[in-house]
Order: sequence, then structure tokens, then C-alpha cells
Amino acid sequence: MTDRTTPPATPADRLRDVRAVLFDLDGTLIDTVELIRVSFRHATRTVLGEALPDAITMANVGQPLAQQFRDMAPAHADELLRVYREFNHEHHDELAKAYPGTQDTLLELRRRGVPMGIVTSKGTTAATMGIERFGLGGFMSVVVTADDVVRHKPDPLPLEFAAGLLGIGMRYCVYLGDSPHDMQAALSADAVPVAALWGAFVREDVLRPGPPFALTDIGELPALLDGDAERFAV
Repeated sequence: MTDRTTPPATPADRLRDVRAVLFDLDGTLIDTVELIRVSFRHATRTVLGEALPDAITMANVGQPLAQQFRDMAPAHADELLRVYREFNHEHHDELAKAYPGTQDTLLELRRRGVPMGIVTSKGTTAATMGIERFGLGGFMSVVVTADDVVRHKPDPLPLEFAAGLLGIGMRYCVYLGDSPHDMQAALSADAVPVAALWGAFVREDVLRPGPPFALTDIGELPALLDGDAERFAV
């Protein structure tokens, strides 16, 4: 008997059906990597008496900050969070930067009529600072922060929530992010994961979960959506 089962769509096949693009925020749309590093150094030095190494403090960037501090130093988590946020907010506009090409890429996707959204593990207040500072809000149909969901990346819920707000099935969404947590969340949600290799994590870490595509510059995103899968395949 002939097997008439339709083979599963390849990642390249799925690019042809993409209807929306979701983005991580920090390390993907805006360059806050140095801001995050110095904020961690300040908080751990102030509260713990020594600045913990970046290898420890940056390991779980992409998860909610409160959770990172609970994992890092449970007995001091609340105070670390308070000190970090005060310093981070005070120095945000000084140290946060725009990634070259971000505005042009978002303008091109808007010209094409592609719905866009942000899914970040930041709280609403901190996320809004970056979104407003770099003029991202006008491009986004949805913004999902850590305050909007009860589970966080690498859990797929934040991405699923954003897709639900857009009214678009998760399998028709690309998720672009710079952390392994982003890639795991996208894979678990059945989105098309695309690794941003310009953020806080080294290439090997962000690719470890197995995303099918990776970009070295956000300006490459339109070409990927045009179907240039082989060029950007991992």
C-alpha cells in the first residue's frame, strides 16, 4: 500500500508561510549588553561585597531578572534586584545603544505588511524604557513582558501569548532572539527559531538548542524571509 502521508515541512518550507515576526528585545533589537554587565557588577559588589564574574551573572540573561537573582544568591535576591534596577534605570540612556540596521529592517517589514511583536523577559517598566528610547513601539502590534505571563522563557508561554494576541498560529511565526532561552522557547512553541548572533551570548551557546537559521546582522532578516534559507542555515 502506498504511503500517502505528507512529509513534515522543512524549516525552509515554513519560511514561505511566515505571517508574523516576533523579537526578543535586549541583545536583539537594542544593545544593552554592556548596561546589563555593569549593572550586575554594581549590584553584586554593593550587596555581596564583590562583583561576581560576568560568566556567572550573564549566564541566564534572557530569563526574568528576579529569577536570575534567586538562582544566584537566594538570601539576597530582593536587595540585588532593587540595587540592580536603580543603577540600570539611572544609566539606561547613557549605556544602551541601537544596533545598526534595526530601524531600516523594521521599516522594510512594515512596508511588507508583516505584523511584528516583542517578547521579552524584562518587566514592563524596563522594557518600555528601551522601546521608547529607540522608537520601536510604532512598529509593534504586541509587546509581551515578564509581567504579562506566569511562566517565562525558555517556556513557550510568552511566545504563544504574543501569537494569540496577534491572532496568528505559532507555527506561522518567526522568533528572533540572542539567547539559548529564546531558541528553546521558540522550538517548544513550534515557531521558526532564528538566532541573533550579535547579542549577549557566544555563537555556540545560542545555537546549542538547535535553531535552523542564524543571522549575523539584523539587516539579513528580510532576505531570510524572502526564502534565502540555505544562506542562513545553521
